[in-house]
Amino acid sequence: MKIQTSGQTLGARIDDIDLSQPVCDSDFRQVLRALGEYGVLRFPQQKLDTDAFARFGRMFGDLEINVANQHHEPGFPEVMVLSNMTRDGKPIGLGDAGQGWHTDMSYSKDIALASMLHAIKVPMRDGRPLGDTQFRNMHAAYEDLPVEIKQLLAGRTATHDFAKFWDMMRTRPGSQRAALTPEQRTKKPPVSQPIFRTHPITGRPVLYCNPGYATRIDGMPEVESAELLEFLFEHQAQEKFFYAHTWSEGDVLMWDNVGTVHNAVADYGADQARYMRRVQVMATKDYARLAA
Repeated sequence: MKIQTSGQTLGARIDDIDLSQPVCDSDFRQVLRALGEYGVLRFPQQKLDTDAFARFGRMFGDLEINVANQHHEPGFPEVMVLSNMTRDGKPIGLGDAGQGWHTDMSYSKDIALASMLHAIKVPMRDGRPLGDTQFRNMHAAYEDLPVEIKQLLAGRTATHDFAKFWDMMRTRPGSQRAALTPEQRTKKPPVSQPIFRTHPITGRPVLYCNPGYATRIDGMPEVESAELLEFLFEHQAQEKFFYAHTWSEGDVLMWDNVGTVHNAVADYGADQARYMRRVQVMATKDYARLAA
């Protein structure tokens, strides 16, 4: 297995590993360490079925079944389908997944360690791949915060709400998302998360507050909360924290959901087919011990 860094704020490419086969313990530890160090890992040219993809994800933690419980691979409710394709006039996957800056599962009491996507079909235009996935480095964003902001927000929490992002996506032109049912909303009530979190692999602090789900700073007057959230969102949007992944078919992309935020670029049309498998790895293990 070979690990080659992107040389940017995030990102590394891992070659000479076949994810269709069980991964040995030593390779698992190297991948886990690389996830903490580089944040976004690309495994190119992977040919693996749904079962092998889910098996690789389970090495890192329990796999989540999405609260909307829509668009998953047959027999694999934990493997979601992200696609703009249709069959018999009906969508076969979630077509607008991730289109806005956010951290997966920050709206949940039990947070996610990582997300993984396997690119089966990548949209193209004039020979150029479309639909980049963009990231921001939240280790670096924390480190670069002014000292007075770190002191002000140390130990504080913010409320994160699943409905914020879902309802925002429903307002976009052409959205096919249905309104969340009362049962779905009950399953994902708002939760409080620390604004600064200790990363489970690196042990370093990260800024864990994203514009997709964070709604207010707890115990703070509304106006002050809104101003500080706006500052945190603008701070993390600086170019020096930015990294983008350009897709190739066969890519498996794994990213750290504690130390990054991400956004899916929707620069392709209905006639430019996209099909990705997705698993969400929950933070259910002692990663510092496993990486040691």
